[in-house]
Amino acid sequence: MIALAGPALKKIDRNDPIYLTLAKAHPRLAAKDSNTWGPAAATEAAIRLNWVDLDESSRELLPILDAIAAKFRERENLVLCGMGGSSLAPEVIAKTYGKKIFILDSTDPDYLDHALKDSPDKLLVIVSSKSGSTIETASQRAFFEGYLKSANLDPRDHMLFVTDPGSPLDIDVRAKGFSVINADPNVGGRFSALTAFGLTPATLMGVDASILLDQAGDCRAQIISEPATVLDVAYLLITQNKQFLGFTDLGSKFPGLSDWIEQLIAESTGKEQTGRLPIATESFDEAEGGGAFSIAFAPGAQLSVSAELGEHFLFWEWVTALMGAALGTDPFNQPNVTEAKEATSIVLSEWNNKLPQLQPSALDEVVEIFGDGNTLTAALKNLIATTDADGYIAIMAYLDRKDDAALAELRSILSEKSGRPVSFGWGPRFLHSTGQFHKGGQQNGTFLQVTGSTKTNFAIPGRSFDFQTLLMAQAIGDSRALAARKYPLLRLHLQDRSAGISQLLKAAKAL
Repeated sequence: MIALAGPALKKIDRNDPIYLTLAKAHPRLAAKDSNTWGPAAATEAAIRLNWVDLDESSRELLPILDAIAAKFRERENLVLCGMGGSSLAPEVIAKTYGKKIFILDSTDPDYLDHALKDSPDKLLVIVSSKSGSTIETASQRAFFEGYLKSANLDPRDHMLFVTDPGSPLDIDVRAKGFSVINADPNVGGRFSALTAFGLTPATLMGVDASILLDQAGDCRAQIISEPATVLDVAYLLITQNKQFLGFTDLGSKFPGLSDWIEQLIAESTGKEQTGRLPIATESFDEAEGGGAFSIAFAPGAQLSVSAELGEHFLFWEWVTALMGAALGTDPFNQPNVTEAKEATSIVLSEWNNKLPQLQPSALDEVVEIFGDGNTLTAALKNLIATTDADGYIAIMAYLDRKDDAALAELRSILSEKSGRPVSFGWGPRFLHSTGQFHKGGQQNGTFLQVTGSTKTNFAIPGRSFDFQTLLMAQAIGDSRALAARKYPLLRLHLQDRSAGISQLLKAAKAL
């Protein structure tokens, strides 16, 4: 049962034209009407709406998933290679149920190294990609095939692929004898939590996928019979702030749900210089940083939405699709994600696939400064000073989100010092999330990239570049895309990650 609470409920005006637009879109969405978002979006929507009733259609997967779980029951060490929608939902499921899986949604070789700590004999690598063309996942796949072969193991006994039927990946791995599970091709990545992309890793972790589908079914029945629930939330997310939505998992039993919603809303609405930017934060107070509208999954925010996990998945997908109808955006495309991919390819080509020595404009202890400022303190002050009065700061950390996790504290520090909303994303995974909003949403962002030297590196079989080079090419490619829009941009490169993070946090606190 989905329940709403919080003082914001008093601000709902069901006679507002925006509310009436949402109410008109709701039954059309339920009927999978591809014209709900206008003629320009109809072609894409026509092949992206099967998420609406996955609580029924995904049940066909259950016996297949049970068979796969039995086949790989001796593989205890799970690694999921995937980006965006392929990895964020499984991560929420794992954290919610306390299950072990390593989510490899990075090209950072230091982070990749964590996936190799256990014996390869017990390893099961789940490669999740709609097409298999995503550079991160393709590189990870190639790496693990080589890694398993080097351990004298047959990759077919230790790798499982989740992809769309008939995709280039599907055709390739089936021909080579790998195990494959096909997902519904008429569901986009960020709406795929209840498809094979979410349910396959859930089942392999020991989570009963049928429970998630039952919960989603309860959600669909409720919002069809009581549409005010979903309409009220969509209305508040559009009207209570023109841009910023602060989410927090605090007090809930769903760690990581804010990160999943962040991708869902940012990538779906952040285009044509409009949209809503969700920011995953640490607490109720932080969720209101910079005047953002706060949302939580437990009492304490301006809006609290309580539900079970499967209900949350379908509910927020429905809310997001309705928001697109009211904002006039196509919730199913992501044009600027493709831009970031192309920028990476251009950089790799310019470098001849070898990372060059990049010269900073200044050096402060172990932090190289690429931008305005001859010291770290000066650079941070300049960054804040250039932030639009109605804008935000985005921190993009191309680092190891396990060993370098302390850097995430920078988000709340800069929000306090600047008085503006501040988002934090681990690169390159944010490129498949808020990266779309950065370039396609409101043009008022200020951007801080943090890169760092790596302790290790790995070759990518079949490629002439390695993971260290790929990671930096992704950072530089995205910085060029941002610079082309004349956004304020600062890159800090940590010659030593641990020492550099400490130095950076100390300088930010002293501002």
